[in-house]
Amino acid sequence: MDALFQGRSFAALLFDMDGTLLSSIEAAERVWTRWAAQFGIDARTFLPDIHGRRAVDSVRRLNIPGVDPEAEAEAITLAEIEDVAGVHAIPGAREFVATLPKDRWAIVTSAPRALAVRRLEAAGIAAPEVFITAEDIPRGKPDPACYQLAARKLGWTADDCAVFEDAPAGIRAGEAAGAAVVVITATHQHPFETPHPTRADFRSLHASVRDDGRLQLR
Repeated sequence: MDALFQGRSFAALLFDMDGTLLSSIEAAERVWTRWAAQFGIDARTFLPDIHGRRAVDSVRRLNIPGVDPEAEAEAITLAEIEDVAGVHAIPGAREFVATLPKDRWAIVTSAPRALAVRRLEAAGIAAPEVFITAEDIPRGKPDPACYQLAARKLGWTADDCAVFEDAPAGIRAGEAAGAAVVVITATHQHPFETPHPTRADFRSLHASVRDDGRLQLR
């Protein structure tokens, strides 16, 4: 099995959640579609752009007159916590993270903590010790601060880590943080052009701990 990044090993692995470790697209798009209908907005015009972003950032981007983005984002989040039907782990994701040392991986999500915990539970994935959510960062992806913070909490720098992502905003965040990026395409409905290595899911991926303690991806 060939190395994913020839000649490179990593101190830690950082994972996006929605679309990468689990799929919540069905549930999220149901909630956002119902919410948009209140304002006479066709959700199909913006749904592709909500993934990988904080809810408040997505609401702000719609620039709806008279709307309080913070209040609307909170309402959307509460609705998403209630609706987790169809949330499931990406194939191989549970098994892959279970092989990693506990102090060598983190989840970095744009979702609020309560929603992130609910979705992980629905997908049967145990939360790691380092778990960065929307409350932990002043600016969401594509700002790199989230990945930089996760790496720092693990005791490393982001440029010594590999980031697993699916959405453009998250990929840009990983790039800006200086990390190596692996793109998981399990939830992509169309071909995705990227200079980074891609995998459909985690079933073909393997992480091993070298004698020097560093992680090798294959």
